[in-house]
Amino acid sequence: MIKAITNFNHFSVPRLATEPIKLTHIVDNLKKCSSLRELESVYASMTKTNANQDCFLMNQFITTCSAFERTDYSILAFTQMKDPNVFVYNAMIRGFVHCFYPLKALRFYLGMLRSQIRPTSYTFSSMVKACALVCAVGFGETVHGQIWKIGFRSHVFVETTLVDFYSTLGRIDESKQVFDEMPERDVFVWTTMISAHARVGDMGCAWGLFDEMPERNTATWNTMIDGYARLGYVEAAEHLFNEMPITDLISWTTMITCYVQNKQYTEGLAVFNEMKANGVKPDEVTMSTVISVCAHIGVLDLGKETHLYVMHNGFDLDVYIVSAFIDMYAKCGSMDKSLMVFLKLWDKNLFCWNSVIEGLAVHGACTHAGLVDEGRGRFLNMTLDYSIAPEIEHYGFMADLFCKAGLLEDALELIGNMRMEPNSVIWGALLGGCKLHKNLEIDQVAMDNLVVLEPNNSGYHTLLVNMYAEANRWSEVAKLRATLKVAKLRATLKVLGVEKASLGSSWIEMGRKIHQFAASDRYHPTSVEIYSLMNELDGQLKLTGYVTELFHSDLFMKNGDDIQR
Repeated sequence: MIKAITNFNHFSVPRLATEPIKLTHIVDNLKKCSSLRELESVYASMTKTNANQDCFLMNQFITTCSAFERTDYSILAFTQMKDPNVFVYNAMIRGFVHCFYPLKALRFYLGMLRSQIRPTSYTFSSMVKACALVCAVGFGETVHGQIWKIGFRSHVFVETTLVDFYSTLGRIDESKQVFDEMPERDVFVWTTMISAHARVGDMGCAWGLFDEMPERNTATWNTMIDGYARLGYVEAAEHLFNEMPITDLISWTTMITCYVQNKQYTEGLAVFNEMKANGVKPDEVTMSTVISVCAHIGVLDLGKETHLYVMHNGFDLDVYIVSAFIDMYAKCGSMDKSLMVFLKLWDKNLFCWNSVIEGLAVHGACTHAGLVDEGRGRFLNMTLDYSIAPEIEHYGFMADLFCKAGLLEDALELIGNMRMEPNSVIWGALLGGCKLHKNLEIDQVAMDNLVVLEPNNSGYHTLLVNMYAEANRWSEVAKLRATLKVAKLRATLKVLGVEKASLGSSWIEMGRKIHQFAASDRYHPTSVEIYSLMNELDGQLKLTGYVTELFHSDLFMKNGDDIQR
């Protein structure tokens, strides 16, 4: 039989003429692996035929291990190799970065240099990403120096990763310097530099680069829209979206998120419906955003329809989309449905626990059906069963849960045992519980802390005035009211810096249509009828002996600008 010598990536072994067929067969089997058992079987056959010493095949095997996120398999196979080349090292480093083990990637890179193996452009692109993941500025600068030394300064892909590296760490000047010194630039590095400016809110520089670009792709437009959305410039985001020559799923989702982030929920739903009408299929991120809209405006029927849509269209029910459903059902008043979704989920993460604890806390009649015990149990399970350390939000939810159930001593004990300093939200929850259950002793503890944390917030003072009045402690009432006289309310709020930036809004769902209302709103098509009915209700209330302290017509001028009383 004729023998041939075949060279693969500097590792030479004698092969039979039929061996290329076997090599192709192994590569095909690796690509077809759908389980760890199949992967183990392929590697066993490679070991048996000594193919585990072939650098090309090991490159393919390590890449497959990374897809399964089994770096332990990669390391074991690597240690059994006698002479790994640069491509094997690259596969290992790339796999560690993909599986979020950047420190292991850095160690393998050092081992590669000690073995006197010359890095390639792919080595450096992975290394720069690894440095960004661990914020290793010094190591990243060393890698940057090696890029220059070896001669990859003009390599667009490598330089693009450096631009992103420095901008991710907030070092925009270095990022801009790398960008400016590039001898040639493609659309990706332009977009990366625009993203760097947008990330720090410098949309002026971002727009300058956007306007200067020789060509733009969809990602560039999406980056600009997202940048304006984060700053609340909804009209600028709308303008860019409408000017886009081609939109994709990210474009539509970014625009929906823009409206949601800026509390324009009905507009967000309208864009979602338009997106589906244009034949663009939403993904899990889009659906999570839409579910959050249903939660914010409390439209249960639409939330149920969205849930049905997700189930019928085969979406991946990951922890993020499920936690959005848990939150939505709880905020729409369907706590039973919220708990059912939570209990059906096998892999519960921080977001899921966060959502269910908040839901239990918001539903105030917690002493019924043992919800206090259930909330307490879930809070303890986070640490004991799942090793998830509670964050300040979880303490806030539990404090609110205890307060609404009247367990003020338990709430105070919980706050005292927190592993971080309690914030104003937590002390505010305790103050609200004291108001509900008329506990002036614990109330004073909460108030003392709130005065330190938010000395300019008049809402706490008002709440305290009402509590003292109910307890007939008129001397304390007089002292507090001296600074909160209704005639000087607006001036006081300006001095304290707590004037409301915008008026509140509310939504109701009727006949599958969402209606939005704001204080002193005159834009609703039936506003005349609405205000006429309100006046009639005011009259009927007066006839029954009820007198409101302030009527809607007394609170604001027609344009909602000036407080009258």
